[in-house]
Amino acid sequence: MLLKQLKGHKVGICVSGGLDSKTVTTRLREAGVDVLCFTADLAQPDETDIRDVVEKMRPTGAETIAVDLKAEMAAACYLMIRTQAMYDGGYWNTTGIARAVTTRGLIKAMKAKGCTVLAHGATGRGNDQLRFERYTNVLAPEMRVYAPWRDPELLEQFPGRQQMASYLAAKGIEASVGPRKRYSTDANLAGLSHEAEDLESVQTPCTIVEPTMCVWPHQAPEETRTVSMRFDKGACVALDGEELSPLAMMLKANELAGRYGIGLKNALENRVIGTKSRGVYEAPGLELLGTGMRAVYQATMDRRSTTLFHSLSRLIADQIYDGRLYDPSSRAALAAIDVMTEFATGTVELDMYRGHLYFHALRDCPHSLYNEADSSMEASDGLNPASSQGYVEVQAVEARSLAKARQIPPLD
Repeated sequence: MLLKQLKGHKVGICVSGGLDSKTVTTRLREAGVDVLCFTADLAQPDETDIRDVVEKMRPTGAETIAVDLKAEMAAACYLMIRTQAMYDGGYWNTTGIARAVTTRGLIKAMKAKGCTVLAHGATGRGNDQLRFERYTNVLAPEMRVYAPWRDPELLEQFPGRQQMASYLAAKGIEASVGPRKRYSTDANLAGLSHEAEDLESVQTPCTIVEPTMCVWPHQAPEETRTVSMRFDKGACVALDGEELSPLAMMLKANELAGRYGIGLKNALENRVIGTKSRGVYEAPGLELLGTGMRAVYQATMDRRSTTLFHSLSRLIADQIYDGRLYDPSSRAALAAIDVMTEFATGTVELDMYRGHLYFHALRDCPHSLYNEADSSMEASDGLNPASSQGYVEVQAVEARSLAKARQIPPLD
């Protein structure tokens, strides 16, 4: 849709309270469009009070509604931990999962207020435009989508931040461009993603980022800290012996692991639209709980289940990144993973030390497939080593057949 096509529609705008949000809201109201603003409370670590966004948007004259999605965001974090859904470079896709939660939650709120169009502030070069629009299309196909930063009229009027600030100032709305930023940040309960500006150059070290949830490992305490996590059927239910809800668990895990520099990653990722993007990511709680979860999986999954799980984990990671979390293929993969996580119960202890996690112990894991006697190099009552002779001989039949048929490269 274009600006001139919005007349007669009630538009719900996803806002953050920043310069872009104020500019788009004010410009639409100037054009006579019926506008409502919506912001999601995702327990953002860089937002002390979500009501600040409401206050920032007040000068535009549009009503802003804050939608509490903290519990939904915590559930999404647990989904990522359960599925081990990490994207390119092995980082936790905190922004991708947040778009699924945000769009679903805000669409419900918008429809309740009679909105027929969802407007988002994503650029025409990134992934978020695709995520916002695809989730809107699958969850509310009757709703239209307006992307102001793909509208030629707004792109011409506002080619940069200075033009936005000047426009708002002329309307009596305070909007300082501020000092040049070295990078931009997107934050939620799962973590933070830093990108753009100076980070666009791969000549720029990742350490220009000032972590919000973490510290850089060299700033972490020198002593080792042991953490205990209790998992029940693929969900962390207790941390250091304290039973917590998913939201409280994520908040505590973020604080604890962040203090030790856990979960900082640099990645050159493959965007949906075919380009590459550089980002620096913080996800301390996901890294801590996800590593603990992986230790339980290693004990409870057989070889074929592990292979299948890795395949499904990669699929879910891609689906989250592509804005396809609610697709049938995603739901089918999640249902299969639920079968394998039924046995993922146990207590894991990990040591944290300056950005690293080390295995300490696995206890109370009733469905563990690991048997010390079977795997021991010493004499034991486990597997009889002599019984492997027949298996080795059977394997040899195929190996020799391949060699005789000259299907194996000969020795030089």
